[in-house]
Amino acid sequence: MAETADRVRLGGPFFEDFEVGQVFTGAPGLTLTSGHASLHQALTGDRLRLALDAPLCSAVTGREALLAHPNLVCDVAIGQSTEPTQRVRGNLFYRGLVLLKPVFIGDTLRSRTEVVGLRQTRKAAGLVALRILTTNQHDEPVLDFWRCPMIPLRDPDAQTGHADSFDDIPDRVDAQAALPEWDLQAFREHVPGRHLEGLVAGTVWELEGRDTVTAAPELVRLTLNLAAAHSDAGATAHGRRLVYGGHTISIAAAHVTRALPNLVTILAWRGCEHLAPVFEGDVLATEVTLEAIRPGGLVDLRARVRSDVDVLDWRLVGVMA
Repeated sequence: MAETADRVRLGGPFFEDFEVGQVFTGAPGLTLTSGHASLHQALTGDRLRLALDAPLCSAVTGREALLAHPNLVCDVAIGQSTEPTQRVRGNLFYRGLVLLKPVFIGDTLRSRTEVVGLRQTRKAAGLVALRILTTNQHDEPVLDFWRCPMIPLRDPDAQTGHADSFDDIPDRVDAQAALPEWDLQAFREHVPGRHLEGLVAGTVWELEGRDTVTAAPELVRLTLNLAAAHSDAGATAHGRRLVYGGHTISIAAAHVTRALPNLVTILAWRGCEHLAPVFEGDVLATEVTLEAIRPGGLVDLRARVRSDVDVLDWRLVGVMA
C-alpha cells in the first residue's frame, strides 16, 4: 500500500525553534561568475578598481582572475546564512567580519551558520546571534562574522526564558593578520591620484551625489537570500518590502570608493548597525570619515548613511597603497 503524502508548509523556524549550538549548512554552494559580478555592480555601483580592471588586478594580486568585490562575497555569505532566518523582521547588526582570504571570480563559496546566542525581546520576537564561516572550494576559510536577526515567536505570549548576553560578540578585528601579500607598489605605479601618503586621519567626506535603491529583490535572488521580508511585502510589519541590508551596505561601499577612489580593497568590518529600515526607491546619502591610519596601509573608515533618517552606521577597515 502506498504511503499517504503529506502537505508540508515551508517558511523557516520561529524563535521557539532555535537552540544554541544548532548548525545550518543546507544552502547551495555558489560559484562566482562574471555574471554575478556584473549584476552586483549594476545594482550597487561598485567602483573598486581591482574588481573592475583585469590587468591592474593581475599586476597587483598575481592572479589572472578578477578579484570578487568583497561586498559581493559578503552578500553571498549573508544570503547563504538565511536558511534559518526566512522569517526575519530585520537584521540588527553585523560584527567582527574579517575577509580571511581574497576571493576571485571562479571561486565557490559555502557557508556554515551556527546559533551562538538567543535573547527574547518584548515584541513577540527574539534576537538570534549567528556566527557564519564561509569557505572556498579548497575548504579554506575566506570569511568569518556574526550577525543578529530578529525572529518572531510562533506564540506571541510564549516565554522562552532565553536571555543571553551578546557582549562576547567581538567588535574588534585582526585585520593585520588577513592583509594579503599583494604588490601595492604596482598599484601605486599603475594608478594616478591620492594614495596612502596623501591621507590625513580625521578627514570627513560628505558626498553630494546620492543613490536611489532599485531592483532590491534582484540582489536578494542573486545572493540566495531566503528572507521573506525582502521579497514579500505581506511578510513585513510595514506593508512594504524591506531592502536587504547588504544592498544598503554595498551602496555605501560604492560611496566609500568615491571618497577614496584608490582604495585597494575592503578587509574587515568592525561593526555595522542598521538604524532604520530602507525601502525600494529610497535615496541614500553617505558621509565617510577616515578615523585612523594603521601600519600596512590599513585605514579605519566609518560610513554613515541616511535617507530621510539615519539608516546605517558601518565601520570598516580598508587597504590603501
